[in-house]
Amino acid sequence: MEKVQGEMEIERWERSEELSDAEKKVIQETWSRVYTNCEDVGVSILIRFFVKFPSAKQYFSQFKHMEDPLEMERTPQLRKHARRVMGAVNTVVENINDSEKVSSVLALVGKAHALKHKVEPVYFKFFTGVMLEVIAEEYANDFTPEVQRAWTKVKSLIYTHVTATYKEVGWVQYPNSTMSPPVAAAATK
Repeated sequence: MEKVQGEMEIERWERSEELSDAEKKVIQETWSRVYTNCEDVGVSILIRFFVKFPSAKQYFSQFKHMEDPLEMERTPQLRKHARRVMGAVNTVVENINDSEKVSSVLALVGKAHALKHKVEPVYFKFFTGVMLEVIAEEYANDFTPEVQRAWTKVKSLIYTHVTATYKEVGWVQYPNSTMSPPVAAAATK
């Protein structure tokens, strides 16, 4: 069976590199500054995510038909979800030295999104990318190349753990998906 470009890209994303002790410290230090404004930063991340990936709104009945980012920003549901997302990231960062706790937290996130919300796992790839964009912009002075590399590893760690959970619960990877990479008919035969 032949692999298509999109599948190889997804495979690269499924690997995460180990964080060094120094990188873990850098993550916790930068996150402590971000988390002091967790709701506002979380809202900024979600708004950017929905603007860049409007199809992601389909999973949110309260604002899936909203086009105006300012209107979305004012919804209590978006602010509540922003707090929940930032809380989950905070738990990962607080426990970055405890790989079992990190795995457990991300497994819960993955199971909820796979089984209850039916969110396609590729959205985690998109979301974590947007999260880094927003944090890097809002905390530009803190986001040195060293910090960027460490956070890129965290982004990969989150995506790897969440998608592993999707596989564990039997999520069928990307068939008939609106977000899936194009698959040539010959590649599936």
